[in-house]
Amino acid sequence: MCGSVLGFKICVYNRRVHYKAKTQHMNYPHPIIAKEGWPFLAITGLITVLLHLYGPGWWATALAAIAFLFVLQFFRDPPRFIPSDPRAVLSPADGRIVVVEKTRDEYANREALKISVFMNVFNVHSNRSPVDGTIQSVAYFPGLFVNADLDKASTENERNAVVVKTDDGTTVTFVQVAGLIARRILCYVNKGDRLARGQRYGFIRFGSRVDVYLPVDAIPKVTIGEKVSASSTVLAELKA
Repeated sequence: MCGSVLGFKICVYNRRVHYKAKTQHMNYPHPIIAKEGWPFLAITGLITVLLHLYGPGWWATALAAIAFLFVLQFFRDPPRFIPSDPRAVLSPADGRIVVVEKTRDEYANREALKISVFMNVFNVHSNRSPVDGTIQSVAYFPGLFVNADLDKASTENERNAVVVKTDDGTTVTFVQVAGLIARRILCYVNKGDRLARGQRYGFIRFGSRVDVYLPVDAIPKVTIGEKVSASSTVLAELKA
């Protein structure tokens, strides 16, 4: 069951891929609104107040208020329920599946199953770890800013790749990719850090995508066009 209050998504579950019996709750170090959005909210809020007090008319205040509400919804960051099945690979972001295919993982030098999640400006943009594991490498690549919905965005756009090895030795790569509007990739982890599934590790401002590369024998649990939720939706299942 899903609900929405003031534009905040309270719960989104896909019955086909959500493990109801094995979940845990992730507590974030900040309430509801991502810390990356606090300066933007302060600026747009102040502008709204000043226009209300000294502006040319109600229309100016209304426009500023709309901008404030857009920023508010963009930087929302609600806690999520996290499936605890160790073989489940969780979605690193909210959005829509645009790629499910076998391809080359250049970051880990292997053949892989690739699943890509495209985020539009109305999705939550916090990025969360899809698995438990230890970071083997973090690499930033400068690039273009073409529409992140396009296949070439994975190789041509600005991006940041994190390669993780799980406790059983499985390699999982997830790549933050900038988009047409997104111009800032934020990643808060480094080589050697330990990540827990559902842990918040980064943020991309204003529309983007995340590519996940898995072993070729991983079993995809999503299809192209399907809407997914960060941490709550299972993208794939790793072989035992």
